Amino acid sequence: QVQLVESGGDSVQAGGSLRLPCEVSGNTYSSYCIAWFRPAQGKEREGVGAIDSDGSTRDVDSLKGRFTIFQDNAKKVVYLDMNSLKPEDTAMYYCAAHDFFCGYPDFASLDLFSDWGQGTQVTVSS
Repeated sequence: QVQLVESGGDSVQAGGSLRLPCEVSGNTYSSYCIAWFRPAQGKEREGVGAIDSDGSTRDVDSLKGRFTIFQDNAKKVVYLDMNSLKPEDTAMYYCAAHDFFCGYPDFASLDLFSDWGQGTQVTVSS
């Protein structure tokens, strides 16, 4: 099991940018998928992107060009870069992990993820 701690949430104006780190500690997995989620209408949470241990990423079509995931293996941090933020991006953002490669094309089945962070709040004002 790993521990995940998100940070970087803030209040920004529409059009702004944020970078959310997800720090990973504990018994890290040799193979893993780390994904970012947020609550969504009609769902408990929706995936906004993921990365696995070989660096392959999973994007969400509706967020391509605005949201990017990358990782710093040395620091054990996975980042979610969010650009051109919109008021509808306002949410609590969570990172989560499981111990095998991310699913393709669907990476965001919640019941696959065994480890979750506490979340970080992003608020975008118009």
